[in-house]
Amino acid sequence: MSTIDNLKDRTTPVFSKDDVTVLFVLGGPGAGKGTQCERLVAKYGFAHLSAGDLLRAEQNRPNSEFGSLIREHIRNGTIVPMEVTIALLESSMRSILSSNPNPSKGKFLIDGFPRKLDQALKFEEAVVPARFVLFYDCPEAEMERRLMERGKTSGREDDNADSIRKRFRTFVDTSMPVVEYFEAQDRVVKIDARPEPDKVFEATQAELAKRLGENF
Repeated sequence: MSTIDNLKDRTTPVFSKDDVTVLFVLGGPGAGKGTQCERLVAKYGFAHLSAGDLLRAEQNRPNSEFGSLIREHIRNGTIVPMEVTIALLESSMRSILSSNPNPSKGKFLIDGFPRKLDQALKFEEAVVPARFVLFYDCPEAEMERRLMERGKTSGREDDNADSIRKRFRTFVDTSMPVVEYFEAQDRVVKIDARPEPDKVFEATQAELAKRLGENF
């Protein structure tokens, strides 16, 4: 049975949420997720997994089970099947846990995932339920200002006004239903992402202490 078929058929999580802590990190483009994830890794020892980075690395890995499939979807501008993304996340988690001195325990920030509600549901069903979503809430005008500023030096083709606004629309249409789903279960920690990064991190730390305890 292929990895994808195995995931499609699986209805029991492979990890226990008592042993593995997963926080989904969501926010619009330019909300500052990457900066906050770096600080959380340094302060609390989280492993930071970016779904986009994993897909880009996998498409270039020799003899990859998924490389040609990922390249085809990227070339056609279509979404990679969620089972591929979830399989890469699970594989990375297993690798990190196996190198951990206490391999049954792990703390993971999953950044930019889930982008759609079906991804959230399948990950929780097949891998492990997330503790909650860290949602960095930032007004569209501020995110656009940050990205346009970044575009002056980033060299990224999508750091321009048209692309930025399309990315905002995609986030609102596909990712906000994920936030609303978790919010209905009291599993969203909403952080005001407008202040400068130090202030945002202070607010993040305070919320983590409330949810997970001071010394998690």
